[in-house]
Formats: sequence, structure tokens, C-alpha cells
Amino acid sequence: MDRCYSPCLLLCSVLFSLSFNHSYVVSSNLSASSNGPGGRILLRNDLGLTPPMGWNSWNHFHCQINEKIIRETADALVSSGLAKLGYQYVNIDDCWGESSRDYKGNLVANRTTFPSGIKALADYVHSKGLKSGIYADSGYQTCTGKMPGSIGHERQDATTFASWMIEDSNFYSFKQGIDYLKYDNCYNDDTRPTIRYQAMSNAL
Repeated sequence: MDRCYSPCLLLCSVLFSLSFNHSYVVSSNLSASSNGPGGRILLRNDLGLTPPMGWNSWNHFHCQINEKIIRETADALVSSGLAKLGYQYVNIDDCWGESSRDYKGNLVANRTTFPSGIKALADYVHSKGLKSGIYADSGYQTCTGKMPGSIGHERQDATTFASWMIEDSNFYSFKQGIDYLKYDNCYNDDTRPTIRYQAMSNAL
């Protein structure tokens, strides 16, 4: 398959929350209230109480992104008051990385458009009280064909995302570097998405 199915952009995006050495998939751990049939469905784990609200680089910028745009967007979410309303995600979509992996097989930030690296950018986003997101693909290339995909590299890429953590000296603990992963469905090997997506979920 050389391109996405039409619903993949949204329906096949996967939300992950990465924290310290553990990762948590936002789950459908639902419990019906005592209101009987037709009653409200409540989340027991306090995750995903609203849709993931924030900003994604793709719709407006496509591949024309750089770290300056991401920083300015984080600033704007705060200064406009949107952050206080729950718009907390600053998500970098496709084209953030180099066209090939480094000599160790790791995904690396594009040296021209993201010279400071993704960790530094995630640190900046978190300093604004926001959450950072990144993009990857469950095939051999991302949907633009400009970055390597994660198929066969799920554990390695999950480790890379988890490595972008910062130590919080105020609490002697760690803050996550990446809070959200959009995981796309292009250029795959026709293995069922339920298998390929589970591989990344397990790795995280």
C-alpha cells in the first residue's frame, strides 16, 4: 500500500501519554453510571475526558515547519488565553526529521529546520505549561515520503521518544518530553493495522 486509506489521518492517529519509564495508552476503560440503560458513560481512569485539544502543524504548514514556528505557536496558545481553555497540545506533524536514520538507526530531527533538536523544543513547550506531540508512521515511510517509518523500529523509536525527558529539579522526578504520538498508516506492508499499531503500543 503506497498511501493512506482516507480515514487514517484522524481515525488511525494514536494518543499515547509517556511518563518516566512507563507509558499509558489512553484507553476505553468505561463504566456505565447507575442511571440504567442509556445513562452516561464515565471514564474511570480520568484520561481522555475531552478530545485532545490544541494545535497540529499539518493543516496549515504541511512540510513548511521549523522550530521557530513551533515556539511561536506555543507562545500564542498561552498569550491568546486558549491554553487556559484546555488547548494544551502543540503537535509537530510530518517532516520534522531527516530523510534517513542516523548510524545507530535512530530517528533524528532535521538539522536545518530543527537545529536545536526535538528535546529542546519539547522542553520549551513544557515550560509554557503545554504538552508536546510528535508524528510517526506505521509503514516504511511517513505519508509525505520524507521521513523513515517506524515499522520494524517500534521499540527503538519509542525509546527515542521517551529519551526526550527532562529532570524536574523542583520535584526530583522526570517530566515527559513527548505527550502525544500521532501514528499514521502510509507505505505499510499490508499487515493489518491492529497488528502494526499494537506493536507500537507495546513498545511504548
